[in-house]
Amino acid sequence: MIPIVLDASAILALILKERGAEILTRQILAHSVASAVNLAEVQTRLVRGGYAPEMAWRDAMDAISVVEPYTAEQAKIAGMLVAKTRVRGLSLGDRSCLALALVLKAPVYTTEQIWRGLQIGVRFM
Repeated sequence: MIPIVLDASAILALILKERGAEILTRQILAHSVASAVNLAEVQTRLVRGGYAPEMAWRDAMDAISVVEPYTAEQAKIAGMLVAKTRVRGLSLGDRSCLALALVLKAPVYTTEQIWRGLQIGVRFM
């Protein structure tokens, strides 16, 4: 099975038991990957919400199978995506997730509704 890239919003939904987490089955999670950038984003949001930093990191890591390092290729793609995503206001973390999906040729799972309708060559779950 091909990997499934999880956006920070999906990881947070899983950890915090929010809407959208129910779609993340064991099978999906067994093939889940996330960019190191998105894991930093998850940890940041959890710590800002009151989690201890180590617990936030552990919970973020427990939610996925593989951490993908942020490469120069992904950074270049994320920078190029600004032109296509500017109107929707996607963050660097968002574009980094999409860049990983493009590099891996993998679908993305996000709870972000603003991503709907993006035409950038990524399949959304």
